[in-house]
Amino acid sequence: MNKDYDVYNFTIKEYIRYIFEGILAVVILGILFYKNILGIILLSPLIILHLKKQRGDLVIKRKWQLNIEFRDGINSLSAALGAGYSAEHGFVEAIKDLKRMYPKGAMIIEEFTYLVNRIQMNIPVEKALSDFGDRSKVEDIINFSEVFSTAKRTGGDLIHIIRTSSNLISEKIEVKREIISMISAKKYEASIMKMVPLGILIYLSISSPGFLDPLYNNIFGSFLMTILLVIYLITFHIIDKITDIKV
Repeated sequence: MNKDYDVYNFTIKEYIRYIFEGILAVVILGILFYKNILGIILLSPLIILHLKKQRGDLVIKRKWQLNIEFRDGINSLSAALGAGYSAEHGFVEAIKDLKRMYPKGAMIIEEFTYLVNRIQMNIPVEKALSDFGDRSKVEDIINFSEVFSTAKRTGGDLIHIIRTSSNLISEKIEVKREIISMISAKKYEASIMKMVPLGILIYLSISSPGFLDPLYNNIFGSFLMTILLVIYLITFHIIDKITDIKV
C-alpha cells in the first residue's frame, strides 16, 4: 500500500454522478444567461471545475473519516499495550479489535495491517508510523507518529503517551464536530443565497417571457450577460470560501 490521501480517484458511480451534475449546471447557466447552444458549449469547462471541487471535498471528507478511525485505532493500541503487549504486537491486537468496530476495507484496518506487514519486514514501527503520517497529511496522525518516535527513542512511558494522545485527539474531534454543527445552518443559508440570482432569472423568464429578450442573441446583450455571469461565479466562489471553515 502506498496510498496518498491527497489523491482521490472517483468510482465509476461517482464519476457519472458528478459529470451529470456538471452538465446539468452548465445547461442551466447556458440557457439562463445565453439561451443558445453556443453559450452552453462555452461554459463546458465548468464541468472540469466541478469535478475538481468535488474531488477536493471528498479528500477532506476521507481525511476526516480517517482521523476518527485513527482515534479508535490508538484507543485499541493503548488497550493492547495496557494488557502487556509490545508496541509491535500491540498493532496486531488493535487490528483484531478494530475488525469488530469497522467493516472490512475500513481505512484504519488497511493501514494498521500494512504497518504490521512492514514491521514484519524489520522496518521500525516508528518509521512505519511516520510514513503513514506523511501519506495521510492528517495533523493528528503526524503529531502522534512524532510523539511515538520520541517516546520509543528515549524510553518514555508509551502506554501513558498513547492514552494521552488518544484523549487529546478525541477532544479535538468533538470540538470539530461542534463547529461543523454550528456552521451547518450558515452553509444552508449560503446555498440559498447562491441560488437567488438564478431564481430571479427563472422567475422573470416565466412570468415575463419577453422582458429579457433584449439581453439574448445580440452582441451587447451577450457581453452584458457574460459580465453578470462572471460576477455571479466569482460571488459563488467567495461564498464557498467564506463558509469553508477549516476545522
